[in-house]
Order: sequence, then C-alpha cells, then structure tokens
Amino acid sequence: MLLAAGGGRRLGGRPKALLEHRGRPLVEHALRALRIGGCGPVHVVLGAAAETVQARADLSSCMVTVNPQWPDGMGSSLRAGLGALAGTGADAALVLLVDQPGIGAQAVARVRSAYRSRLSLAAASYDGERGHPVLFGADRWADVAAGAVGDQGARTYLRTHRDAITLVECSDVAEAYDIDTAEDLTHLE
Repeated sequence: MLLAAGGGRRLGGRPKALLEHRGRPLVEHALRALRIGGCGPVHVVLGAAAETVQARADLSSCMVTVNPQWPDGMGSSLRAGLGALAGTGADAALVLLVDQPGIGAQAVARVRSAYRSRLSLAAASYDGERGHPVLFGADRWADVAAGAVGDQGARTYLRTHRDAITLVECSDVAEAYDIDTAEDLTHLE
C-alpha cells in the first residue's frame, strides 16, 4: 500500500505524488518499487489533488482509494488504506510513503520477506533505526487503524509493540530521506 495523499504544505502546496523524479511523478516510482519488490495487488491512497494525480500519473493495475480526510494527516490515509484492504483476503499490508524516493524495490522485497503470519510486524531499519517500509500482518490492522491519528500514522502502535517488530536492515540498499521541504528537492533527479 502506497500512502500518497499529502498536500506538500511545506512545499508550497505542491502534492508530493506529482513531484517529478527522473522524468516521472514520485507516485509512479513508488508504485514501481512495490511491484518489483513483489507486492500485489498494489493499493494507493490519494488525497491532495487526487483527480490531477489520477489524470497525470499512470496508476494502471493498482487500486486507488481517495481519502477525503487527507488534511487530517497520515493517520487518516493509513486508516483509509487499511479499510480498503479489509475483506480482500490479503494477509498483510506493506506500507510505503510516496515522499521517500530513496527506498526502492530491494528494501521492499527485504521487508516483504519478513512476513511469517497474519500477526507479522516488520520494518526496514537504517543503521538500527526503524523506518519504512513497514509490514503489518492483517490481524494487526484493526489496532493499527484505531491508533492512527494525525501525522503520527502508526508511530504510536509501533512504539508500543517494538518488541514484536522484526527489523530488516536496508541501509545498504536504500536511503530513508523524506521530501518535505524545498531543500529536500535536491534529492530529486
């Protein structure tokens, strides 16, 4: 599942999903990382400028959920995405953020390989620090969604359940920087 609803408030209101990287919107790069990393079906949660993102980006072969509450923060998008997955028969959700183009298919595949059961909880780590992507077994979704508020997403849930998390070192194959400010745009090519 790709969370791509942010409005880029600190970027002057430019939706992060449409920021260009290597000639294509960030949303396409992240979806490609999920697919090549072995995830499917791929779900994307849009919010800010959802219609424009759908018109400009190739979202074919993925399921799209539009989160009308996207201004409330990442938590609402995580809840919307997990809600869309409920009833699909999926055993887990691997969550990637659109504004982290330094995380590619290799990190996705590594975290995906940590799946063991519907209770699995795994996250990429970068030099020992927990980061994205994060994998939630389906039996955890209701509790994750219940705690997903504001811009915290699943942070509180992950902190509370830190002993259950399988950390998967990814610093040799990915960089966990975010595109949040104008200065961060230097990471884009």
